Amino acid sequence: MKRLIVNADDLGLTKGINRAVVEGHLHGIITSASLLANGAAFGSAVALARQQTPLGIGVHLNLTQGRPVAASSRVPSLLNPQGIFFSGPLNQIKRLLTGHATLSDVEIELRAQIEKVQRAGIRITHLDGHQHVHLLPSVFDVAIRLAKEFGIGAIRCAVERSVEVLPLMGRNGRWSTVLFKQFLTGRALTVLSSSLRKKVYRARLRCPTHFYGVTQTGFLDAAALERIIRHLPRGTSELMCHPGYVDADLSVIPTRLLKQRERELQALTRPEIKRLIQERAVQLINYRDLTEAS
Repeated sequence: MKRLIVNADDLGLTKGINRAVVEGHLHGIITSASLLANGAAFGSAVALARQQTPLGIGVHLNLTQGRPVAASSRVPSLLNPQGIFFSGPLNQIKRLLTGHATLSDVEIELRAQIEKVQRAGIRITHLDGHQHVHLLPSVFDVAIRLAKEFGIGAIRCAVERSVEVLPLMGRNGRWSTVLFKQFLTGRALTVLSSSLRKKVYRARLRCPTHFYGVTQTGFLDAAALERIIRHLPRGTSELMCHPGYVDADLSVIPTRLLKQRERELQALTRPEIKRLIQERAVQLINYRDLTEAS
Protein backbone atom coordinates (compact mmCIF):
# COMPACT_ATOMS: atom_id res chain seq x y z
CA MET A 1 0.00 0.00 0.00
CA LYS A 2 1.16 3.53 -0.79
CA ARG A 3 0.27 6.10 1.84
CA LEU A 4 1.04 9.82 1.69
CA ILE A 5 1.00 12.56 4.33
CA VAL A 6 0.84 15.99 2.69
CA ASN A 7 1.98 18.38 5.42
CA ALA A 8 1.75 22.16 5.12
CA ASP A 9 4.43 23.90 7.18
CA ASP A 10 4.16 27.38 8.76
CA LEU A 11 0.52 27.32 9.85
CA GLY A 12 0.05 30.30 12.16
CA LEU A 13 2.70 32.48 10.52
CA THR A 14 0.14 34.74 8.78
CA LYS A 15 -3.60 34.73 8.14
CA GLY A 16 -2.92 34.33 4.41
CA ILE A 17 -1.02 31.12 5.08
CA ASN A 18 -3.78 29.87 7.39
CA ARG A 19 -6.41 30.50 4.72
CA ALA A 20 -4.35 28.71 2.07
CA VAL A 21 -3.75 25.65 4.27
CA VAL A 22 -7.48 25.26 4.91
CA GLU A 23 -8.25 25.75 1.23
CA GLY A 24 -5.64 23.16 0.31
CA HIS A 25 -7.21 20.76 2.80
CA LEU A 26 -10.82 21.29 1.69
CA HIS A 27 -10.21 21.45 -2.04
CA GLY A 28 -6.85 19.75 -2.50
CA ILE A 29 -4.65 17.03 -1.04
CA ILE A 30 -3.32 18.61 2.19
CA THR A 31 -3.93 16.23 5.11
CA SER A 32 -1.70 17.68 7.82
CA ALA A 33 -0.20 20.97 8.97
CA SER A 34 2.50 22.15 11.37
CA LEU A 35 1.56 25.00 13.72
CA LEU A 36 4.00 27.73 14.77
CA ALA A 37 3.26 28.43 18.42
CA ASN A 38 4.94 31.85 18.19
CA GLY A 39 3.32 32.79 14.87
CA ALA A 40 1.56 36.15 14.66
CA ALA A 41 -1.59 34.41 13.35
CA PHE A 42 -1.62 31.61 15.93
CA GLY A 43 -5.13 32.43 17.19
CA SER A 44 -6.55 32.49 13.69
CA ALA A 45 -4.87 29.16 12.90
CA VAL A 46 -6.31 27.49 16.00
CA ALA A 47 -9.82 28.72 15.21
CA LEU A 48 -9.60 27.39 11.66
CA ALA A 49 -7.97 24.11 12.70
CA ARG A 50 -10.77 23.34 15.15
CA GLN A 51 -13.23 23.43 12.24
CA GLN A 52 -11.25 20.96 10.10
CA THR A 53 -11.59 17.69 12.00
CA PRO A 54 -9.69 15.43 9.54
CA LEU A 55 -6.74 17.84 9.33
CA GLY A 56 -3.86 16.60 11.49
CA ILE A 57 -2.04 19.32 13.42
CA GLY A 58 1.56 19.03 14.59
CA VAL A 59 3.87 21.51 16.31
CA HIS A 60 6.40 23.30 14.08
CA LEU A 61 9.18 23.60 16.67
CA ASN A 62 10.89 26.93 16.13
CA LEU A 63 14.23 28.25 17.34
CA THR A 64 15.16 30.45 14.38
CA GLN A 65 12.44 33.05 13.74
CA GLY A 66 10.48 35.52 15.84
CA ARG A 67 10.09 35.83 19.60
CA PRO A 68 10.06 32.93 22.05
CA VAL A 69 6.92 31.55 23.67
CA ALA A 70 8.72 31.18 27.01
CA ALA A 71 9.63 34.33 28.92
CA SER A 72 12.78 35.86 27.44
CA SER A 73 14.50 35.74 30.83
CA ARG A 74 14.16 31.94 30.83
CA VAL A 75 15.82 31.35 27.43
CA PRO A 76 18.45 34.12 27.09
CA SER A 77 21.02 32.02 25.24
CA LEU A 78 18.66 31.57 22.27
CA LEU A 79 17.99 35.29 21.77
CA ASN A 80 19.76 38.27 20.27
CA PRO A 81 19.86 41.67 22.06
CA GLN A 82 16.44 42.52 20.59
CA GLY A 83 14.89 39.51 22.32
CA ILE A 84 14.23 37.47 19.18
CA PHE A 85 15.73 34.19 18.01
CA PHE A 86 19.03 34.38 16.16
CA SER A 87 17.91 34.26 12.54
CA GLY A 88 18.44 31.17 10.41
CA PRO A 89 19.26 27.59 11.30
CA LEU A 90 23.01 27.89 10.74
CA ASN A 91 23.36 30.68 13.31
CA GLN A 92 21.44 28.79 15.98
CA ILE A 93 23.11 25.47 15.21
CA LYS A 94 26.55 27.11 15.41
CA ARG A 95 25.64 28.63 18.77
CA LEU A 96 24.47 25.26 20.08
CA LEU A 97 27.59 23.49 18.88
CA THR A 98 29.88 26.10 20.47
CA GLY A 99 27.96 26.19 23.74
CA HIS A 100 26.74 29.79 23.34
CA ALA A 101 23.19 28.44 23.27
CA THR A 102 22.23 25.86 25.89
CA LEU A 103 20.13 22.74 25.57
CA SER A 104 18.39 23.60 28.83
CA ASP A 105 17.08 26.78 27.18
CA VAL A 106 16.10 24.76 24.10
CA GLU A 107 14.08 22.37 26.24
CA ILE A 108 12.35 25.20 28.13
CA GLU A 109 11.33 26.89 24.87
CA LEU A 110 10.23 23.77 23.00
CA ARG A 111 8.19 22.64 26.01
CA ALA A 112 6.53 26.08 26.12
CA GLN A 113 5.62 25.82 22.44
CA ILE A 114 4.06 22.37 22.83
CA GLU A 115 2.17 23.45 25.95
CA LYS A 116 0.76 26.50 24.18
CA VAL A 117 -0.60 24.39 21.33
CA GLN A 118 -1.98 21.83 23.76
CA ARG A 119 -3.66 24.51 25.89
CA ALA A 120 -5.39 25.79 22.75
CA GLY A 121 -7.25 22.49 22.57
CA ILE A 122 -5.29 21.01 19.66
CA ARG A 123 -4.71 17.26 19.65
CA ILE A 124 -1.07 17.23 18.55
CA THR A 125 -0.29 14.56 15.94
CA HIS A 126 3.46 15.02 15.55
CA LEU A 127 6.53 17.22 15.96
CA ASP A 128 8.69 18.70 13.21
CA GLY A 129 10.97 21.72 12.97
CA HIS A 130 10.96 25.15 11.36
CA GLN A 131 13.90 25.17 8.95
CA HIS A 132 14.61 21.59 10.13
CA VAL A 133 16.34 22.79 13.29
CA HIS A 134 14.89 19.82 15.21
CA LEU A 135 17.19 17.50 13.21
CA LEU A 136 20.31 18.68 15.00
CA PRO A 137 21.00 15.50 17.03
CA SER A 138 21.10 17.20 20.44
CA VAL A 139 17.84 19.06 19.70
CA PHE A 140 16.34 15.87 18.31
CA ASP A 141 16.99 14.13 21.62
CA VAL A 142 15.09 16.92 23.38
CA ALA A 143 12.23 16.63 20.88
CA ILE A 144 11.96 12.87 21.42
CA ARG A 145 11.88 13.33 25.20
CA LEU A 146 9.13 15.92 24.89
CA ALA A 147 7.16 13.77 22.45
CA LYS A 148 7.18 10.94 24.98
CA GLU A 149 6.31 13.28 27.85
CA PHE A 150 3.32 14.80 26.03
CA GLY A 151 2.08 11.58 24.44
CA ILE A 152 2.88 12.68 20.88
CA GLY A 153 3.37 9.58 18.76
CA ALA A 154 5.37 10.77 15.75
CA ILE A 155 8.20 13.01 14.62
CA ARG A 156 9.47 14.07 11.21
CA CYS A 157 12.62 12.50 9.76
CA ALA A 158 13.61 14.11 6.46
CA VAL A 159 14.94 11.05 4.60
CA GLU A 160 14.38 12.58 1.18
CA ARG A 161 13.86 10.33 -1.81
CA SER A 162 16.19 10.87 -4.77
CA VAL A 163 15.17 13.93 -6.76
CA GLU A 164 15.70 14.64 -10.46
CA VAL A 165 16.93 18.16 -9.89
CA LEU A 166 17.79 19.00 -13.52
CA PRO A 167 14.15 19.23 -14.73
CA LEU A 168 13.38 21.49 -11.76
CA MET A 169 16.36 23.68 -12.63
CA GLY A 170 15.25 23.77 -16.25
CA ARG A 171 11.82 25.13 -15.27
CA ASN A 172 13.32 27.62 -12.80
CA GLY A 173 16.44 28.75 -14.60
CA ARG A 174 17.32 31.89 -12.63
CA TRP A 175 16.91 29.96 -9.37
CA SER A 176 19.26 27.13 -10.36
CA THR A 177 21.83 27.97 -7.70
CA VAL A 178 19.19 28.03 -4.95
CA LEU A 179 17.75 24.74 -6.20
CA PHE A 180 21.13 23.05 -6.23
CA LYS A 181 21.86 24.26 -2.68
CA GLN A 182 18.51 22.87 -1.55
CA PHE A 183 19.32 19.58 -3.26
CA LEU A 184 22.60 19.38 -1.33
CA THR A 185 20.77 20.31 1.88
CA GLY A 186 18.31 17.51 1.18
CA ARG A 187 21.17 15.03 0.78
CA ALA A 188 22.75 16.18 4.05
CA LEU A 189 19.45 15.97 5.94
CA THR A 190 18.87 12.49 4.52
CA VAL A 191 22.19 11.23 5.90
CA LEU A 192 21.46 12.85 9.27
CA SER A 193 17.84 11.65 9.43
CA SER A 194 18.78 8.08 8.51
CA SER A 195 20.75 7.81 11.75
CA LEU A 196 18.16 9.72 13.80
CA ARG A 197 15.42 7.35 12.68
CA LYS A 198 16.97 4.65 14.89
CA LYS A 199 16.31 6.87 17.91
CA VAL A 200 12.67 7.24 16.83
CA TYR A 201 12.18 3.48 16.72
CA ARG A 202 13.95 2.93 20.05
CA ALA A 203 11.59 5.49 21.62
CA ARG A 204 8.62 3.58 20.12
CA LEU A 205 7.61 6.63 18.08
CA ARG A 206 6.71 6.69 14.40
CA CYS A 207 7.96 8.55 11.34
CA PRO A 208 7.24 8.18 7.63
CA THR A 209 9.72 5.99 5.78
CA HIS A 210 10.14 8.37 2.85
CA PHE A 211 10.19 12.16 2.57
CA TYR A 212 9.83 14.77 -0.19
CA GLY A 213 10.04 18.53 -0.26
CA VAL A 214 13.45 19.83 0.82
CA THR A 215 14.78 20.18 -2.71
CA GLN A 216 11.39 21.34 -4.00
CA THR A 217 10.85 24.04 -1.35
CA GLY A 218 9.49 27.03 -3.25
CA PHE A 219 9.46 25.07 -6.52
CA LEU A 220 6.70 22.54 -5.93
CA ASP A 221 4.77 23.05 -9.14
CA ALA A 222 2.25 20.71 -10.76
CA ALA A 223 4.94 18.89 -12.76
CA ALA A 224 7.05 18.20 -9.66
CA LEU A 225 3.99 17.07 -7.74
CA GLU A 226 2.89 14.74 -10.52
CA ARG A 227 6.33 13.15 -10.67
CA ILE A 228 6.34 12.51 -6.92
CA ILE A 229 2.94 10.84 -7.05
CA ARG A 230 3.78 8.71 -10.09
CA HIS A 231 6.96 7.40 -8.46
CA LEU A 232 5.71 7.09 -4.91
CA PRO A 233 7.16 3.96 -3.25
CA ARG A 234 5.25 1.50 -1.12
CA GLY A 235 4.91 2.37 2.54
CA THR A 236 4.33 5.78 4.11
CA SER A 237 5.78 8.97 2.62
CA GLU A 238 5.55 12.60 3.68
CA LEU A 239 5.45 15.55 1.30
CA MET A 240 6.35 18.86 2.93
CA CYS A 241 4.74 21.91 1.31
CA HIS A 242 4.40 25.65 1.96
CA PRO A 243 1.08 26.97 0.60
CA GLY A 244 0.06 30.54 1.31
CA TYR A 245 -1.36 33.81 0.06
CA VAL A 246 0.86 36.85 -0.13
CA ASP A 247 -0.58 39.56 2.12
CA ALA A 248 0.84 42.56 3.93
CA ASP A 249 1.88 40.42 6.89
CA LEU A 250 3.82 37.93 4.78
CA SER A 251 5.45 40.69 2.75
CA VAL A 252 7.31 42.06 5.79
CA ILE A 253 8.58 38.66 6.96
CA PRO A 254 12.16 37.85 5.87
CA THR A 255 11.38 34.87 3.64
CA ARG A 256 12.04 33.88 0.03
CA LEU A 257 8.71 32.08 -0.14
CA LEU A 258 6.18 34.63 -1.36
CA LYS A 259 4.45 34.08 -4.72
CA GLN A 260 5.95 30.58 -4.63
CA ARG A 261 3.44 29.75 -1.90
CA GLU A 262 0.53 30.62 -4.16
CA ARG A 263 1.99 28.47 -6.94
CA GLU A 264 2.24 25.54 -4.54
CA LEU A 265 -1.39 25.99 -3.50
CA GLN A 266 -2.47 25.97 -7.15
CA ALA A 267 -0.63 22.69 -7.71
CA LEU A 268 -1.99 21.09 -4.53
CA THR A 269 -5.60 21.90 -5.48
CA ARG A 270 -5.52 20.89 -9.16
CA PRO A 271 -8.28 18.34 -9.94
CA GLU A 272 -5.81 16.38 -12.11
CA ILE A 273 -3.58 15.80 -9.08
CA LYS A 274 -6.48 14.40 -7.04
CA ARG A 275 -7.44 12.15 -9.95
CA LEU A 276 -3.85 10.93 -10.29
CA ILE A 277 -3.77 10.01 -6.59
CA GLN A 278 -6.93 7.96 -7.06
CA GLU A 279 -5.60 6.32 -10.21
CA ARG A 280 -2.33 5.35 -8.48
CA ALA A 281 -4.25 3.99 -5.46
CA VAL A 282 -2.45 6.34 -3.05
CA GLN A 283 -4.09 6.63 0.36
CA LEU A 284 -3.95 10.16 1.78
CA ILE A 285 -3.40 10.08 5.56
CA ASN A 286 -2.14 12.30 8.37
CA TYR A 287 0.24 11.60 11.24
CA ARG A 288 -2.63 10.55 13.51
CA ASP A 289 -3.48 7.77 11.05
CA LEU A 290 0.18 6.74 11.06
CA THR A 291 0.37 6.36 14.83
CA GLU A 292 -3.06 4.79 15.27
CA ALA A 293 -2.23 2.15 12.67
CA SER A 294 0.73 0.92 14.74
